[in-house]
Amino acid sequence: MRDHGGRMGLFAADAVDPLAQGNAVTTLSAAKYRLVMADDPLESLRRLCLAFPETTERLSHGEPTWFVRDRKTFVMYADHHHDDRLAFWCAAPPGVQEALVAEAPERFFRPPYVGHRGWLGVRLDVPRDWTEIAEIVADAYRTVAPKRLVTRLE
Repeated sequence: MRDHGGRMGLFAADAVDPLAQGNAVTTLSAAKYRLVMADDPLESLRRLCLAFPETTERLSHGEPTWFVRDRKTFVMYADHHHDDRLAFWCAAPPGVQEALVAEAPERFFRPPYVGHRGWLGVRLDVPRDWTEIAEIVADAYRTVAPKRLVTRLE
């Protein structure tokens, strides 16, 4: 945890392996590479989210949540939050929620509260494809982050 102007938060530099640090692409690739992520979906999701530039983590509505520049939410963990699913909710580009829910309703859903804004629910209590989840999280970040930060990923 670092103090940033009176705000405490877990920043990418606190969670990502120092060998993986460098530009955003290197950090993200290294985080994907280290996805030996079988047992703890929260830790796996945390590693993915914190690999992005200027990302912080804090509790929001009682759940671990990841923010861009400590302001805009892009991913929220949902440990049976108002239902019986272990999942995460994330920002999604237009049309993605509808397409994925129609294609695989056993893995994707329209989350409460934010689903009407196009957010996507991704189940973590079913067999997971961490490569696909990494792409979904990257899309969530790109959807919310300012253009200047998004260009750092390219």
